[in-house]
Amino acid sequence: MVRVDSTATDRFDTGRFEAGRNRLASLAYRLLGSATDAEDAVQDAFLRWQAADRRRIEEPEAWLTKVVTNLCLDRLRSARTRRERTVGAWLPEPLLDGDPMLGPADTFEQRESVSLAVLMLMERLSPVERAVYVLREAFAHGHAEIGEILGITESASQQHLHRARRRIGAGRRPGGRADPASARGIVEEFLAAASSGRTERLVALLTDDATAISDGAGLAAKLLRFDTPQRIASVVRAGFTPTPAKRRLAGGTPALHYAVVNGAPAILFVPGDRVVGAVTFDIAGGRIATVRGIAAPARLVRLAGAWRQHEPEAPLVAEW
Repeated sequence: MVRVDSTATDRFDTGRFEAGRNRLASLAYRLLGSATDAEDAVQDAFLRWQAADRRRIEEPEAWLTKVVTNLCLDRLRSARTRRERTVGAWLPEPLLDGDPMLGPADTFEQRESVSLAVLMLMERLSPVERAVYVLREAFAHGHAEIGEILGITESASQQHLHRARRRIGAGRRPGGRADPASARGIVEEFLAAASSGRTERLVALLTDDATAISDGAGLAAKLLRFDTPQRIASVVRAGFTPTPAKRRLAGGTPALHYAVVNGAPAILFVPGDRVVGAVTFDIAGGRIATVRGIAAPARLVRLAGAWRQHEPEAPLVAEW
């Protein structure tokens, strides 16, 4: 009689799970828009993996994909999540370039599906539409596979994808993305204009239909929204003017660093090695279409942790 070493088997099965953890986390992040919730969903999946009779699981990757997807759907459907997202206080958690949670990033569709713009557009989708869109566009699953994961028919999966593409397409900005060098140049111009205090320079950098969104450092009950170039320029000029009160709130004198966040150009406010704020930009047609100000500490946990392990370039502004 051959005796199976259960400890060795558990180690082997744990290793199989860990080998796919980044893929599962990137799936969960696209479905939830929250790195914290994505990590929780993956950990819940690990507990289910440990509790399962793994000898009966013929395709572990497919089994885990189904578990994580449905855990995320449960979160999206929960009353608490619906309430938080309908009151207008929700923004995705930004991630620093190179974070494994942003993968896979080989195709345009994969990179776009993790942009802050598309993560926000996916809020227009039902939970099932969002899952179909992510599984198809970011992970290239066929409709038969998606149907198995979600418990729907292949034709239903196709219909959900069609609706999701239509709704996301309707919200996209025309003009495409700027190349990295151009994007950086536009952001540096923006910072110079904001620091100069001259709103006309800022207005010239914004598209005619530009929008700005801020979480008010987590202090506001709802997101703050501004919808005209003149209003945005006025708010930006005030926001980028350093004051003793702002430095106290930041816990020191920040340096302003250029960074890439969710594939888009950004400015990070960094006193010491702590990221206390991020301003991200969507570029369309050589001008800025969207400005997002994110400073709620809970939204910056993972980005701040990644920054501490990062070797930054010289700051755009050494002392703000």
